[in-house]
Amino acid sequence: MDSSQKLSEKLKALGVKTGATTLAPPKPKSTYGIDSVVAGAFYPTLRGEVFVVDQVYMPDYRHGDSPLLPALPFSLISQWANDPRLAEMPLSRFAFLDTETSGLAGGTGTYAFMVGIARFVDDQFVLRQFFLRDPAEEPAMLEAITQFLAPAQALVTFNGKAFDAPLLATRYRLHHIPVPFGEYAHLDLLPLARRLWRDRLESRALKYLEQHVLGLTRAAEEVPGYEIPWLYFDYLRTGDARPLVGVFYHNAMDVVAMAALLTHVNEAMERPYNGHVEYGLDFVALGKLFEDLGHWEEAARLFEHGLELNLTESDFGLAVKRLSILQKKRGDFNEAIRLWETAAANGHIYAHIEMAKYYEHKCRDAKTALQWTRSALEHLEDADMAVYMRKYWREEINHRLARLERKVGSKKAP
Repeated sequence: MDSSQKLSEKLKALGVKTGATTLAPPKPKSTYGIDSVVAGAFYPTLRGEVFVVDQVYMPDYRHGDSPLLPALPFSLISQWANDPRLAEMPLSRFAFLDTETSGLAGGTGTYAFMVGIARFVDDQFVLRQFFLRDPAEEPAMLEAITQFLAPAQALVTFNGKAFDAPLLATRYRLHHIPVPFGEYAHLDLLPLARRLWRDRLESRALKYLEQHVLGLTRAAEEVPGYEIPWLYFDYLRTGDARPLVGVFYHNAMDVVAMAALLTHVNEAMERPYNGHVEYGLDFVALGKLFEDLGHWEEAARLFEHGLELNLTESDFGLAVKRLSILQKKRGDFNEAIRLWETAAANGHIYAHIEMAKYYEHKCRDAKTALQWTRSALEHLEDADMAVYMRKYWREEINHRLARLERKVGSKKAP
């Protein structure tokens, strides 16, 4: 066996294919290249050129019910994120980022074929979408992203801490290019959205929040996220970019929705009584958030405001319980009693039970506690509620009633 044969055998053993017959056929040319179906341009970098699409949203643009331009500062959001930089930097330093990828698994085998990034420039929301016509252009795309991100100091994403940012950082490292956002502040809106809407909305996906919080339904060209990798693979195979028009729209709407959602959330947190919060459960969620942040006075006010709006019996009970615990933390039993008495007058069973607990354990007044417990039972008979809720309250009340009757009876006995 000559030396060339030995080398060939070694290459095969290592999994390296040789010979022209093993090369993939060239991608067929299409009359529908990306530049013919999407209004974009080829952006030059030191590592080659990349296709980019720019859109500009004017200061008066509204995404559904919400403007894009938030009123600074992000004081409470900064406190929630535990990053004071978010409250100090100007709006021009924020970059809103979303990726479309070749899969959801992550790791070195997954890459971002489209990256949408937007920044505020003179109050205009400038969105730039970077697109890979071919995976070989990835270094050029990463270089172009670095240039666009240069003025920024903070990222705003939706699930970006877990997915988008690590994925892009991996791609930069694979090409030995410095990660441009490594030291940025990072505000991920998904955990905040879960805190604010997990009790009221069945989903916290960005598109769902866009529809049910911001009041915008996307156009017919929107494509489902799960289809996007396959649309891109088809494009690589055929060269036909027409199906990707919907992907550009999807990515643009995700980026714009993040900016609108940030504006909405900031207004809801900073000015919750100015019409930015409509639902009782949303006030309760804000109350929980403010309580965790240590703003107890404002948390109590938010809980009370939520209790004035339409809540189910179970939600009301949970809200009153949370508020009663908060009032006890504050040592403000007078305020807690005022709330419970008002709620009891409106027929809320939980408030009767709280009053019974207060008189039994705090005042050592079993007789008054018994009166409140009997009152709870009377209201239960007339209450319109689900069977499981009625069963729960009946067991709770009967258990308390039996114990209090024994206490009061033992005191009456000679």
